[in-house]
Amino acid sequence: MADGGEQYEASASALGYLFQFAKALHMCIEQWMSAGPDWSIAVEAADDIEQHVGSMTDLLQLKQRAEGVSLTDTSKDLWKTLRIWAEAATAGRIDLDETNLCLLTTAKLPVGSVGYLLQDRGTEHRDEAQALKQLCAAAGASKTQSKDLQKSFAALTSMAKPLQRALMARIQVVGGTEDIADVRNAMLRLASVAAGRDAAQAFLDRLEGWFYGRVIEQMRAPGGSPVTGVEFDEVFSSLQRQFQHDNLPIDGDITRMTGDPKEQVEKNFVRQLEIIGVGPRRIGLAVRDYVRAFAQRSRWANENLLQPGEIGEYERRLVEEWEARFVAMEEELGPEATEERKKAEARLIYQWVDQEARFQIRTGCNEIFVTKGSYHMLADEPEPRVGWHPDFAARLMRLLEPVEVPG
Repeated sequence: MADGGEQYEASASALGYLFQFAKALHMCIEQWMSAGPDWSIAVEAADDIEQHVGSMTDLLQLKQRAEGVSLTDTSKDLWKTLRIWAEAATAGRIDLDETNLCLLTTAKLPVGSVGYLLQDRGTEHRDEAQALKQLCAAAGASKTQSKDLQKSFAALTSMAKPLQRALMARIQVVGGTEDIADVRNAMLRLASVAAGRDAAQAFLDRLEGWFYGRVIEQMRAPGGSPVTGVEFDEVFSSLQRQFQHDNLPIDGDITRMTGDPKEQVEKNFVRQLEIIGVGPRRIGLAVRDYVRAFAQRSRWANENLLQPGEIGEYERRLVEEWEARFVAMEEELGPEATEERKKAEARLIYQWVDQEARFQIRTGCNEIFVTKGSYHMLADEPEPRVGWHPDFAARLMRLLEPVEVPG
């Protein structure tokens, strides 16, 4: 079992990765709202976050630290970041003329510190020459004290002077930046603009789910492709359409559900299909539609995406559409119809549900399992509101009657 220190380090490391994911997504949303499609963002590529906008590259290092911590001239966060950038510049892996280097830290920047001197280029106290002087002095003074940073000191001090100055010119340090909670709150506010306040959290959950999966895919593949502006626009815009007032989101994890007919054999909707002679393969498809509709409707309800009474009104429409056809079938059959004919006509009613009935809960929501699965939910109620066999209520009651055991 890990001790307290190890657990803290593991938690901090995991939170750091989540911070990178959240900040990268936040940047994508901001780019989508303010820029054209000519951009891309990758996580853990050339840096924590690598962003390309036009011909410019932004490399970002993110450091999330406890409240009250300061970034001093000998901080590990500062020197480890400098080592990454110095080695990349020395090896020619980055073009300093077209690359911005940004250290974002939740730590404070003490007045006069290197971080303070390397803040935004528009600030009066930015002084790249003084920052470089202090860094070299800190490296010299700490050689015997900070053995774990020796390679970091060497990476900077061994650079040619012109390259050192060019490196300083590209660095920007941002202190007291937002942490992961702040970033997620900022994204939630942007999601409110995209999908409305009530649906903002549900919208963001789906966007995060897609983005995190996409970044993992990018990180797993050698030289994995970044998220591009065009790709993000397609996903964001599609998701935004699903949250418009005339639509509802259909979730990918639910559309992949298949259901297990063996687990549903005692369900009323399955018994109803068996009564009229529907085959096992079609029953399997019915189970799939039922499972998907049940899961999707439950999620809509849990996320408060439905209007009050909306499901009730939708089910009323479904029942009345079924009722018109069912009553017509009863009249056509008459009291003398054989069981064989009753089953044949009942299968036609079910065929209508399975292949033709496409009643949208909202005009933009076109997923067919919503209709078909909702009919199966109505057929599954303790006192089913729809059925296929003309005598479905009596037949089900007979099936559900307890069997008397001879004494």
